Amino acid sequence: MKASAAQVRAALDKPDPRVRLILLHGPDASAAVELSGRLARSMGTDAERVDLDGAGLRSDPGRLADEAAALSLFGTGRWIRVTGAGDEMFEAAELLLGAERAGNPAVMLAPSAKTSGRLVKLAIAHPAALSLALYPATGMELERRAADMARERGLRLAPGVAERLTALSGEDAGVLARELDKLALYVDAAPDRPAELTAEAVAAVGAGHSDGEGSALVDAVLAGDPAALGAELARARAEGAQSVAWLRQLQRRLASLAAMRAEIDRGEQAGTVMKRHRVFFREEAATAALLQRWNGVRLGAALDRARAAERAVTAPANAGGVLAEAAALSLARAGR
Repeated sequence: MKASAAQVRAALDKPDPRVRLILLHGPDASAAVELSGRLARSMGTDAERVDLDGAGLRSDPGRLADEAAALSLFGTGRWIRVTGAGDEMFEAAELLLGAERAGNPAVMLAPSAKTSGRLVKLAIAHPAALSLALYPATGMELERRAADMARERGLRLAPGVAERLTALSGEDAGVLARELDKLALYVDAAPDRPAELTAEAVAAVGAGHSDGEGSALVDAVLAGDPAALGAELARARAEGAQSVAWLRQLQRRLASLAAMRAEIDRGEQAGTVMKRHRVFFREEAATAALLQRWNGVRLGAALDRARAAERAVTAPANAGGVLAEAAALSLARAGR
């Protein structure tokens, strides 16, 4: 069935044996990862997680149903996470939903699945499946998401903290969740013992981070520094960072710069524009330099290139992260 975000969160927090498959699709892959983490927490630290991917299930679609019916070797809970899924997962999902028995919940992360495709239609039509489309949040919606995620961890946000958290995380739900987990530990907060989260605590825990994971990579692109970008790309590969995540962070930065550049071109002062867009005061000088480096036309072209790279990376049977890296290097050269 087509589900709301609240229904999916409830199903992940308290698994229902009647729900065999939770399908998380749409372009916000980081939100899908963050939501799947809720199932990990609800199943418990002793639960066995079975990781499957789209490539493996394409060649063996029946494995998903087999794993859903299998018993844990240690008698603990068991759940399944499918990553890199797309419309080619239709047969695997159909076999799971039609199986005689399935006791282990499965969550499928399908950023490339089309809303009009067979996989999403199957999940919407079947009573044993939940389907949720995820799209990147913006502006006040991001701050509301930060406040909701903080509340779930027992954190009460002081004024201005939600805004700072979204900037610190690079507007990435997965990064935001990890930052909030660290902050909850720092202030000793939990749902049964709430604590206030102040700007000082955020600064103490988030020291040295400007826009979350991938920010140094994005900074190198915008600064027009291919050499620094090469080092950051090598580090990202070594750490297993997903290229889609930093491509989206780059797109958000480019879109924000383009909006500010347009207002400056209409005659407004850069300082006034940055305050309206709520640029963090420690980042105003760097942002002003970027607004001088990139004009409106070049920002628009760069944003188009970054979006095209994301579409290429998430398309079926693509060449992988090399497409994103090629686009980033091209933009860094343009910035130079």
